[in-house]
Amino acid sequence: MGAAAAIGTVGDALAAAVACLAAAGVPEPRADAEVLLARALDTTRAGLVVAARRPLPETAARDFAALVARRATREPLPYIVGEREFWSLPLAVDRRVLVPRPETELVVETALRLAPAARRILDVGTGSGAIAAALARELPAARVWASDIDADALAVARANLARHAPGVALVCGDLLAPFRAAAFDLVAANPPYVTDGELGGLAPEVRDHEPRVALAAGPDGLAALGRLVAEAPRVLAPGGWLVVEVGAGQAPAVRRLAEEAGAERRQAGRRGLGASEERSARSARAPDGPPAELDTGRYVRVEVVGDHAGIERVLALKLGGGGWTRS
Repeated sequence: MGAAAAIGTVGDALAAAVACLAAAGVPEPRADAEVLLARALDTTRAGLVVAARRPLPETAARDFAALVARRATREPLPYIVGEREFWSLPLAVDRRVLVPRPETELVVETALRLAPAARRILDVGTGSGAIAAALARELPAARVWASDIDADALAVARANLARHAPGVALVCGDLLAPFRAAAFDLVAANPPYVTDGELGGLAPEVRDHEPRVALAAGPDGLAALGRLVAEAPRVLAPGGWLVVEVGAGQAPAVRRLAEEAGAERRQAGRRGLGASEERSARSARAPDGPPAELDTGRYVRVEVVGDHAGIERVLALKLGGGGWTRS
């Protein structure tokens, strides 16, 4: 593409760019070349068809060559154009945040299906603000918070939420640490879940350009997920939901973490009861369930949700207990 300015027509420039991107290993070279050329010409991809035989202006040729050169290094297309659509919302994105992905929309879909009446919602590890913006848009009566440990990521989220969901409150902090007990009816998250061993095998767009802090999650990929599962019962109101995205193949391990967390909390609850209280708890046992008092603070329902290919990508955990917050 160094000779892009010398290429005569729009169609010629497009063909040369497709060849360049294909040689660089870009997965969808034609689609990406069309997006970049449309941007250089300030038109649409459909407009390129109409303009195919027209001369390519010199300024547009230079701009196009620069854009193609960036994509040939496997820089993600959304970073180059500065935007990615999520839940039909155009979100600004750059190197400070992950590119929102279609599978993360499954987190939103699951949250809306399981907790449509949620009134206090947290998107933890918000990144670009994608989940918070979508949930705030779909549940206008709810109060929504978005948190991230990275101040740079929060700056991106702040701009997106100001545009799409200005009522969302932003908090800088490490996962659930900043929040008080029983604060939320719903906690949603797309946490880091890539194992240390998988990082090197990721596509160059992800491995070399997206923020490592939003990807890497230790030897087993469960560092952040394990903390969320263990800590969420503290910040969830009774009956609340934790809905998290997980890596392919991780759902069984995360389910085991939830079971272990529940067992630990139940045992801790038993240790905290006196003999008479323990007898009362046993008397309150439902025919097919645990004592009512001991139900609170542990997960009582687990849903695993697959994507369109049948890969399990979302885990939803419901906390035991009674009603939700309403203020």
